[in-house]
Amino acid sequence: MSWSTRALDALAAGPPTRLIDFPVRAPGVRLLLKDESGQPTGSLRHRHARALFRQAVLDGLVTEGTTVVEATGGNAAVAQAWFARRLGLPYIVVMPGRRDQARARAVEALGGECRFVTPPLAIYDAARSIEGHFLDQFGRAAPHDLADELFAQVRPDWVVTGAGTGATSATLGAVARGFGCRVAVADPDDSAYFPGWTLDVPDYATGMPSRIEGIGRPRVEPGFRPDLVDLVVPVPDAASVAAARHLREVTGLPVGGSSGTALWAALELVERMRARGESGTVVSLVGDAAERHLATYHDDAWAAGKGLDVAGRLTELRQRV
Repeated sequence: MSWSTRALDALAAGPPTRLIDFPVRAPGVRLLLKDESGQPTGSLRHRHARALFRQAVLDGLVTEGTTVVEATGGNAAVAQAWFARRLGLPYIVVMPGRRDQARARAVEALGGECRFVTPPLAIYDAARSIEGHFLDQFGRAAPHDLADELFAQVRPDWVVTGAGTGATSATLGAVARGFGCRVAVADPDDSAYFPGWTLDVPDYATGMPSRIEGIGRPRVEPGFRPDLVDLVVPVPDAASVAAARHLREVTGLPVGGSSGTALWAALELVERMRARGESGTVVSLVGDAAERHLATYHDDAWAAGKGLDVAGRLTELRQRV
């Protein structure tokens, strides 16, 4: 059996992640959470990484012994390091900023190497300068299997996700239309997706980094397909954090801000359906859940340091749900 055949076998999809019923006060409306924190590396980025590696192997860009390189941070780096180890490949990730042992630890525990670069936007050129295959998750936002799995489990009226590379909303949108389902993208402060979609400017850029890890971009990325998105919902960062805390209160999952962003937007859709007397099902993605989020999104001192009025948004949220 060739290395590529063995690699593709190792990159096969795992069991489906679960759906969680989330309580809402809207007769006839059901809100479900698709819990991607159940992936082996604990986040939706696990699917992204598998798709990127699979496509690279199929295209012959990654072969036995190839050094795999990426420019990213957080969950994407962890997921890619996990697959690189599974395939027996060297993995190097270029992260923005000064060396942060907390960010590096999870990747290095999986055998990966972390290099830190300033200024943050220099990570892409730094990654391209390293000999090996640059995965380029933003330039090659490979479609993954989330949509097929989800629609085999349930037939929702709406699916809500955040946008980082844009691959998830594009993948969902391509399949959703065949089931009469619509796709909403939840977008945090300073991200380019909401204004770019609203103004129909495909290369819109804010130049501002998102404070919500994993979603939001200073520019509209090539993987984002506005034609496959039915609605983009802007979500203030304080609302994202409040919703992340509420999600933890209900489910016990210590989720990150991206899951809170999606939940807030999903609750807005539920509220609109209730006001119109509609019934149906909304699915919101839980992109990650990890104990490290307890020191940030779930910590009052952290939120205060960011100038976020989380208490006010929590009060608003509890009145709505």
